[in-house]
Amino acid sequence: MELSIMKLDSNTDETTREMLQKLVEKKRKFDMIKTRHLFVMWLTIIVGFFYAYWLYKHIAVPFSHSFAIMFSIFIAKTFNLYALCLIVGSFGFMNVLKQKKDKAEKEYHELRCEIIDKAKDLWKKEEEWKSRHHVFYMMKKEYDINLFHETK
Repeated sequence: MELSIMKLDSNTDETTREMLQKLVEKKRKFDMIKTRHLFVMWLTIIVGFFYAYWLYKHIAVPFSHSFAIMFSIFIAKTFNLYALCLIVGSFGFMNVLKQKKDKAEKEYHELRCEIIDKAKDLWKKEEEWKSRHHVFYMMKKEYDINLFHETK
């Protein structure tokens, strides 16, 4: 369990701490997948751009007088097969990561909204209810998780 969650005062019970811990884990998972998706997306764009530029410089410009020659030169070089496989594969991997990112974001957002909705049940007593904002501030400051509003 996170140290800052363990250090919460006695107004926060063990169940609430476990929920907050799960929320932090889901946030970290979402951030990790989001970072991977962005990396693979930019890698795909950059590799695709440089490959298109290479095709233009080495095949399109020198052999532009005949499409048949351009096509036969393109087919003759095995580098083109590997480059296309790499670009198509990274594009597919980017889409898989996008789906995982969307799923992780949905799970994170649902748990965050559940904690917000159940705040009255988690901090039942009057003194606990008045001190819950300390927990919300700590979550916002330490983990960048907003528990004040349901909107993203």
